[in-house]
Amino acid sequence: MTNDNIERVLDVLRNVDGFADVTPDTVTVQRLGGLTNLVYRVEYAGQSVIVRIPGEGTEAYIDRAVEVHNTNVAARTGVAPRVLWADAATGNLVCDCIEGIVTMTPELFHSRPGSPARAGAALRQLHDAGEPFEFRFELFSMIDDYLKVLSTKDIDLPEGYEKVVAEAEPIKTLLAEKTGALVPSHCDPLCENFLDDGTRMWIVDFEYSGMNDPLWDLGDLSVEAGLTDAQDMEMLTAYFGRAPTDEQLGRTVIYKAMCDLLWTLWGLIQHADDNPAEDFWAYAINRFERCKALMTDPAFPGHIEAVRKG
Repeated sequence: MTNDNIERVLDVLRNVDGFADVTPDTVTVQRLGGLTNLVYRVEYAGQSVIVRIPGEGTEAYIDRAVEVHNTNVAARTGVAPRVLWADAATGNLVCDCIEGIVTMTPELFHSRPGSPARAGAALRQLHDAGEPFEFRFELFSMIDDYLKVLSTKDIDLPEGYEKVVAEAEPIKTLLAEKTGALVPSHCDPLCENFLDDGTRMWIVDFEYSGMNDPLWDLGDLSVEAGLTDAQDMEMLTAYFGRAPTDEQLGRTVIYKAMCDLLWTLWGLIQHADDNPAEDFWAYAINRFERCKALMTDPAFPGHIEAVRKG
């Protein structure tokens, strides 16, 4: 941590009631993980808070005013930490620090008993929010938007991407005909966006959130965590309070493929922007290959048919 970084964090923190007088020698600042943003834990006078500063270039594809609104709605449901201060213009954000939790990873979803069920319950809590989110998460419109962003950058799509998008057109038509109920959704349920204390989970980071088919969140989380079929059933059963129907399971599997189709492009944007957080070219290629594998799986047409039958 450089002095410039600490002062930048404190400039944001001073907007919060009770923190106006913070100085570098009165706080402890710890850099946390984050793929695109700067995230810090700050301890001051016996209180811990999280300060989030958006990464450079993210304004090209993230509406910070929408994010701030949706984060506040999620916080009011109790599934997200309380927002202490947020700036809708810049996206700078300060929220409570949840103590006694672990930040989830794919490995932890497999090693912490009951974690898929706790995640399913947390998503249900979010989806049952009494207030709507701003923004309508539209999968294929977002694919088009990301393609436009990429057209301004010096980078090629993975070989065969256009072919897979064309093969997804019947799915686009089916989902338009068989729309699910729209609910406040996270839309980017990375494992690391789930915080677990062994009894319940919290959800953070609502940059891509909006109104969406709820089964997108469940399908996307399954992909991110690498859940087994049995874990998928555990998560879905906790979410619905019963075993899912064939249609609900089919919709979840379809979204597992479609989320990889979308986040391939997101990874390519990060690669083009020279984001150093990880190897985003490998990230994008791995997601694309996984999408193709799922769409060519012999069981995939059966899931499509289950959604068609309703």
